[in-house]
Parts: sequence; C-alpha cells; structure tokens
Amino acid sequence: MMPKTTRTSYEGVIDADGHINEPADLWERYIDPQYRDQAIRIGVDPDGSERLYIAGKPSRYFNAEMLARGRTMGMSFEEREARTKVRYSDSIPFGGNNPKERLQLLDYEGLERALIYPTLSLEWETETEDPDLALAYCRAYNRWVVDFCADSQGRLVPIAHISLSDGRACAQELERAVKDGCKGVFMAPYTITDKAHAHPDYEAFWAAAQDLDIPVAIHPVAEPPKRRVYQRFREMFKWGEWWYDVLGGQGPQQAFLALFQYGLFERFPKIKVVLLESGAGWIGHMLDRMDAAYETALGRSVPLKEKPGFYFQRQCWISADPDEKALAYLIEYIGVDKFFWATDYPHDDHTQGYIQALEQLVAPLSERARRGLLGENVACVYRLDG
Repeated sequence: MMPKTTRTSYEGVIDADGHINEPADLWERYIDPQYRDQAIRIGVDPDGSERLYIAGKPSRYFNAEMLARGRTMGMSFEEREARTKVRYSDSIPFGGNNPKERLQLLDYEGLERALIYPTLSLEWETETEDPDLALAYCRAYNRWVVDFCADSQGRLVPIAHISLSDGRACAQELERAVKDGCKGVFMAPYTITDKAHAHPDYEAFWAAAQDLDIPVAIHPVAEPPKRRVYQRFREMFKWGEWWYDVLGGQGPQQAFLALFQYGLFERFPKIKVVLLESGAGWIGHMLDRMDAAYETALGRSVPLKEKPGFYFQRQCWISADPDEKALAYLIEYIGVDKFFWATDYPHDDHTQGYIQALEQLVAPLSERARRGLLGENVACVYRLDG
C-alpha cells in the first residue's frame, strides 16, 4: 500500500537520505564464504519474537520491538507496538525493500532520485568488535545495495557502508564498492577502534576517498552504551525514547568536530564531508563557535592554517530535515550551496508529511537557494549527472 504522502510541486527534487529495509538473508547470500557462519540474520527468541543475530549470537539490544522501529513512519505508538508482533519480512512498508515499488513511490511524490541508506546496517556495529568481520559485513551490504539499485536508471543511488578500522583495508573496499557502482560512502559517528575518524591510522581511507572524489557522510547509527556521547541520566536509557532520539545528533557533531581537530581538511584539501540526519539548524552556532575558539589560545591545538569555517565552506555539506522551520533564516547566510534535504523514509522518528513540510521550508527561499536545497546541491556533490 502506498504510504500517506503527497506530491511536490517542484522539479528536480532529490532525497539525500532515503532508507531501505534490507532483506533478512542479505548477509547469508552476499557475505564472503569464510564468514557465512557469522552472517547477520534474524532469529527467533523462545517466546516466538524475532531478534537480530550478529556473529552467531543473539543481539543484546535488537529484539522484535527494536527491529520494528525502523519501518514504522507515520504510525501511532499503538500501531508500532502491534507491528512488533509481525514478522520482519512481512511488515516492510511500500518501497521498503522492493526497488520497483520504491521507484513508484518516487514517481508518486514527484522525486527525481533518492540516495539509498540502510536500516539493519545502522545497528550491527553496536555489537561488533572484530574489524575483519565488520569489513565483511560492509562488503556484503555494499554488494547488495548496488544490485538493489541496478535497474533504476540511476534514480536509486547506492551508498556504500564502511566501518573504520584498518585504513588500507577500508580503502580497498571503498575502491571496490565505487568501481561496482556506489556514489558515496557513509560511516558511523563512532569507530570500533575508538580512534577518531581523522586519526592517522585511517589515512589510506581518506586518501582513497579524495582520489575517487567520493563524498564521505557521517550518519547516525545505534550507539552501544559505552560509546554514547550522552551518558547522563542513565535511568532514562530504557524508557526515554523521545529524549534519546532528540539527542541523536550529538554523536555526528562530535565526529565532525574531530575532523577539524585532526586537521583533516588541510591534509586532504579536496575531500568532501557530508553530515546526515542530525538536523542542520545547529550548524550556524557551531561555525561561529569553532571560529571563535580557534582564534583563542585553544586554536594552537588545531593543525589548520585557516579558520574552521573556511574549510566548511570549501569541503562540507549538511542535510536538513524538512520540518526545520528556522532553517530558511540560515541558508542564505551560511551558503545556498551547503544544504540538502532528506525524507528518512521509512524510519519512525519522522512523520509522512515530509513533502508538505518541504514545500513550506523552501517557500521563502530565493530561487537559487530553493533549487540548491531541493536537489542541485546533492546532485553536484555526488556527481549524479556525470
């Protein structure tokens, strides 16, 4: 059934961060043979409810309730709870993992393209410490997503997943995935090594991304307790869903700031970095704060020749949620070429009114800013027309 959405009145609109629900047997079918016995899968608990299995072990975090949340956009709490009793494979929404349906959804909404990101692959890194296995999981997903998008005539855009560990191995997988057809790559806001994303250990990865002219996105994922950036009020962890979700942008913000602290943009002057699904309204304050602190004695620790804001303008982009009502006041000031928008379909922390919200968001913008936000910016950064 087609979701309760509407059609945009604009042309050339691109969803910079749409999601799919991977089939449960993806890793069993696509993983390297030597890792097949550790393939991610969905198993069944003694009570009959489903649970994610990672490396042959039942997940500590992702049972039927958690699995349901990645496919319940627009549902009430009661509807979402009822969905947890339905098998994962039977509850995926329209266009969730059928490419023909997803193209029908794009046509219905009047969207030109959608960049494709995962759901289950936003979860498994919470319980994976083996870098070789993590890379095998990424390879399997990257192979699958290329196949998922293959017959869409470029309208479904495959984005690779990399779990940073060994820089050279990650570079090799990025090169393979791009050759296979991926147009970008994303990573979690944390690393399984606990070393910041711009650490010298990952130099080969960043060099490959720059040479390939591939945008590197930081995307929120499920965070294991020991790596959460919001550690206060632990008594809220099990029940504070709203609180947990609203704070979800803090991880990407910290990862983003560490890129400057390590001087990444000086070492790689052509690298392209994208921030996804973390909101965009905060970037105005962050740019001012980064530059102000840089001009104090604190700035001596930052190996950059220019203020951080200079490198943001040269090499960074950020995706906004369509319901960010204050964003129109920032876009013209910060830069009309710096912003994307995204649906986050079909995840549960947004409503299905994203097209209407987008229309309201772009209405007060200048023509150039409107065209940029709707699609021109993401098409340029990801070289979708090249």
